[in-house]
Amino acid sequence: MDIHSKPILTYRWTVFLLAAGYCLYQTFTASYDHFGGPFRFLTIWALFASFFAASRMLALSQDRITRKHEVTGQTAAVLNVMVCYLYWKLWFTDPALVNNNGPVIWHQEYYLHALGPALQIIDALFIGRVFKRTWRAALPLLGIIAAYVAWTELVVQRLSDSSPGSITSGLPYPFLNNLELAERAAFYGINAGVALALLVVFGLVGWILRHGR
Repeated sequence: MDIHSKPILTYRWTVFLLAAGYCLYQTFTASYDHFGGPFRFLTIWALFASFFAASRMLALSQDRITRKHEVTGQTAAVLNVMVCYLYWKLWFTDPALVNNNGPVIWHQEYYLHALGPALQIIDALFIGRVFKRTWRAALPLLGIIAAYVAWTELVVQRLSDSSPGSITSGLPYPFLNNLELAERAAFYGINAGVALALLVVFGLVGWILRHGR
């Protein structure tokens, strides 16, 4: 696929501008009533990962860089799938498990948890075809997950009193405050495993797309 063609440039500009716009929107309009503001949420970490990945894919199409940023695209794609999976799983169980931090803005919810991830994953799979040697993305992916867990457990929880639960308070997602530390550790571990499994699945899909002709 010619990544320098006008349709691809248009697509990548669209993905980039949407991600940039929502990054700015979140940074400057979200509530900072609780420590960390919007950066308490994994969704926003995935949004900024998508923005960085989109900026690199656009730069490639414009011949401003030569590094392919395959690991960047892989990591952003898996994080976005994780966010979508966790959000909708919890939302369909009970919307209050994820949404008790003010009114829900419909366009933001659908962009962050559906459209934005879909646009980034389409580029990663079908345009950039970044899923090569996926083992390279395992450590960066686990590093981001570990950094987020450390951020919420060691910093946000101590400095925020939002989302009080039956066990603790301060963690950004309400259901986490109803879990003991060991239960939360198990939850984080299981989802880290799911993230690695998704990386393998994406790798297989990427291989099929490259060799399935």
